[in-house]
Amino acid sequence: MIEHKPTSPNRSPLKLGTAVLAGIILLAALSRLLPHPPNFSPIQAMALFGGAWFARRQLALLVPLLAMLLSDVLLGLINGGIYFDYFASAGFWLVYVAMAACTVLGFALRGRANAPRVLGYALGSSLVFFVITNFGAWLADIASATPLYAPTLNGLLAAYVAGIPFLQNTIAGALAFSALLFGGFALLRRRLPALRAQTA
Repeated sequence: MIEHKPTSPNRSPLKLGTAVLAGIILLAALSRLLPHPPNFSPIQAMALFGGAWFARRQLALLVPLLAMLLSDVLLGLINGGIYFDYFASAGFWLVYVAMAACTVLGFALRGRANAPRVLGYALGSSLVFFVITNFGAWLADIASATPLYAPTLNGLLAAYVAGIPFLQNTIAGALAFSALLFGGFALLRRRLPALRAQTA
């Protein structure tokens, strides 16, 4: 007679939790395809959310980055060659570096994701994102045929100053999407005991 190994009771909740987290992040990434104000995006919120809730840190890093890449490819298909040209720039890839940094920031929210902390970390992630991506914009500019900024510290500071008007929407997007992702997931955990058990 063949003995059947009992199924671990944690297996289903684990799959459910991973699927729900990935689904939330994917939906957030796809929201970038909808019309939105410049720099008002879910990027930092996706990274923080993944860092805070995925049990495995590898998934916390990979899922938001892959969801972001999928949305970028779709934006490239929608917008044509100009967007695909952006893929080769230093600025494009530094967005992914900034996302990874925000995910690592999200690790500090594990087991501590209440509203004040989430909003504080969303603000912090906006500043991290601003510093890294504007550095990328400066690199891309000084490598262009007709640079606007000098390849000096003063040129870099000028690039940061030029980026300040866009920071407002970056912060607003991070705060709004963080509230949506973390708040929505909190409601789901209340309604789904299996999900709550896996992400306790």
